[in-house]
Amino acid sequence: MHHQRSEIDRRSVRVRLTEKGRGIRTTLNDLFSRHTEGFEKRGIINAEGMEDINQSLKRMERYWTDQIRYIY
Repeated sequence: MHHQRSEIDRRSVRVRLTEKGRGIRTTLNDLFSRHTEGFEKRGIINAEGMEDINQSLKRMERYWTDQIRYIY
């Protein structure tokens, strides 16, 4: 990843992927696509089920984040 501070607002940072980062993103995207196809072919889980799991995990993460935030 490459990041660069804004000249106008020093609090702001522009972030972008480097060429190597884009390659890694492509590799991971291909891997996840193959896994998704495998799940569907074997009848393990379909796209709707995967979306339900993702939503549940996001809610769990939000819960844990809130718990940590209120400790301090």
